[in-house]
Amino acid sequence: MTGWFLRRLLGTALLVLLLSFLCYALIGLMPGDPLDLMLTADPKLTAADVVRLKAAYGLDRPLLARYLAWLAGAVRGDLGYSRLFARPVLDVLWPAFGRTLLLMGPSLALALGLALPLGVLAASRAGTVLDRVLNLAALATVAVPAFWLGLVLVVLFAVELRWLPAGGTAALGDAGVSPRHLVLPVLTLALATFGTFFRFVRAAVAESLAAGHIRTARAKGCGEAQVLWRHALPVAVLPVVTVFALHLGAVVSGALVVETVFAIQGMGRLVYDAIMGNDFNLALAALLLASAATLLANLLADLAYAWLDPRITYG
Repeated sequence: MTGWFLRRLLGTALLVLLLSFLCYALIGLMPGDPLDLMLTADPKLTAADVVRLKAAYGLDRPLLARYLAWLAGAVRGDLGYSRLFARPVLDVLWPAFGRTLLLMGPSLALALGLALPLGVLAASRAGTVLDRVLNLAALATVAVPAFWLGLVLVVLFAVELRWLPAGGTAALGDAGVSPRHLVLPVLTLALATFGTFFRFVRAAVAESLAAGHIRTARAKGCGEAQVLWRHALPVAVLPVVTVFALHLGAVVSGALVVETVFAIQGMGRLVYDAIMGNDFNLALAALLLASAATLLANLLADLAYAWLDPRITYG
């Protein structure tokens, strides 16, 4: 197991390295070089000045040489400067990452916390009115766009009832910000994710209930609750772990639509602004962080498989 883990970790590191080169190359091919933008924005800047600046920043060198120079700096913790914010990339990246964790973490936990018991309940009552109502609610959350759901919650709880703030959470995560600012965006994301989790839980548990070991457990006199939670769910939870791992990797990417609706300066808004503003260093760092988080989440999912099902071994 230890050998497999080390090999998998090395493979993940090599894949991140390959992704870093691909992202660097693709971003470098984007139209609108930052120095060319400076030339069009500043009439006092001449073409000779642009050539001199390109030589000073190494932009006149081949792509591979520039990538190796960037990689050497990244290994030392230097990801360059953000053109939009005029600050080091890490100083811009970590606050946005913290806000996204505050937003996405509780929303995923709430969605899974609702989907797990309700999915088990629906599977155990398959074909009943309760099952149909829960399925209809899950389909509704999947079909409704997240931005529309967020606006409806804002109108209901912020405008009509005035229980919660409507937005203004750009400083989310800073000292003095009330947790009340988190309620509406977290609820929006949780409801938008609930339907997917619920459908997977219900389908997996329903399939597990038809297996032979469930009939054996019932023949031995196990109660229905014991059959569901001790015999059916542990087998059915594996595909749910896969789906949760994919969503866990998306935590770092942020949720652009919801962040825009509730004015949260998270990773989604940051990546969008960096790409639209030709901030290459910031966009590259954010994309690599999201890629590394997705790969790490898949590695954790594989470890969870072996922990949940002793029949699964890695060698």
